[in-house]
Amino acid sequence: MAEKANNSEYWAANIRLVTLCLVIWALCSYGFAILFRPMLSGIAVGGTDLGFWFAQQGSILVFLVLIFFYASRMNKLDKEYGVDEE
Repeated sequence: MAEKANNSEYWAANIRLVTLCLVIWALCSYGFAILFRPMLSGIAVGGTDLGFWFAQQGSILVFLVLIFFYASRMNKLDKEYGVDEE
């Protein structure tokens, strides 16, 4: 029974991490690039405004950072719950 509770805690932590990554990704790709673009138009980045930059490049860069963040955190989580690959 303790192993089942441990599995539930592991998957709950995994789902929290996935949810956090998805919220950050949605905020950057949909929020900054579309919804908040008028507010970001006054900030210049690389010769264009910040909203356009997020739409063209920023969302992709944030997504790549999230991939490495997720992999790193999952490795720590796997070690914590004893399900890592040896």
